[in-house]
Amino acid sequence: MTKRVVLIGHPVAHSLSGAMQQAAFDALGIDATYELWDRPPLELADAIAELRTDEFLGANVTIPHKERVVPLVDRLTEEAHATGAVNTITKEGKRLVGHNTDVPGFKVALDRLVGKQKMPRLAVVLGAGGGARAVVYGLITDGFQRVVLFNRHLHRAEGLVRHFGKSAAHMELRAMPWHESVIEAELAKTRVLVNATSIGLHGDETPIPGELIPPELLVLDLVYRQTRLLRDALEAGCTVADGETMLLHQGASAFTLWTGQPAPIELMQEKLAEARAGGIESAEGEPTGAAMPVEPTGSEPPAQPTAAGSGGAAD
Repeated sequence: MTKRVVLIGHPVAHSLSGAMQQAAFDALGIDATYELWDRPPLELADAIAELRTDEFLGANVTIPHKERVVPLVDRLTEEAHATGAVNTITKEGKRLVGHNTDVPGFKVALDRLVGKQKMPRLAVVLGAGGGARAVVYGLITDGFQRVVLFNRHLHRAEGLVRHFGKSAAHMELRAMPWHESVIEAELAKTRVLVNATSIGLHGDETPIPGELIPPELLVLDLVYRQTRLLRDALEAGCTVADGETMLLHQGASAFTLWTGQPAPIELMQEKLAEARAGGIESAEGEPTGAAMPVEPTGSEPPAQPTAAGSGGAAD
């Protein structure tokens, strides 16, 4: 029987994750299909219940469901519990296990960005949704000493700080108001800037003006394109990376969880590049045409907090 893996989100459009995962199934001779399920919040519980039948290997979860799905699964892994967000579901018989593969995906992306330098200990994160949750937990567990969060609605950033209260007890984790003067002052003190909003996914918007960006920052944008933020950062003399590495590696982690086999990472990267070259800019179901609202999370539209990853980026 052909097994099924589904991406559950609302809305669901063209998917970079689908291109990667289907190619990986086919290359390894795994009889499985990767499908897109557009399910509004009122239909989420029924969609999750359907996964308990034998035909499903599991699922990816994207906006606006990454946090809503938490109480609907039977068990959470450490990363999913710590972040309060699920982007990948696997099966144990009829039991459902929630994972957050955005966390390991982000850590790979951060390691690649830092390169051979010593890992910094200070970071600024823009956003307060599902993508930001994975980023902040990754920074906490990588030993960062000070992380400052900015979100256009301060109460959401403050809520994220409260969520990580215990796991961040050894460090300074703060939410600050989204004012350019405050952001500029914090960027002058930090080494890493992560954009975990979807600002820049479409058009030429940027979360912060280029003149606020100091030289020699390490800048990671969870959006899967060369955004204006990254162009401005390059011009300022920074080292930059977009969300592709995080998307690729969170997807590879999900593939291994579903199949028990190592992911064909080079093939998945090739298919991801082909999909991007074909004009697809979204991961797991983000709208590819409509303008994005400006208050997001991960590289996902805001609705309920996201970035990345199909499971990114699958935020």
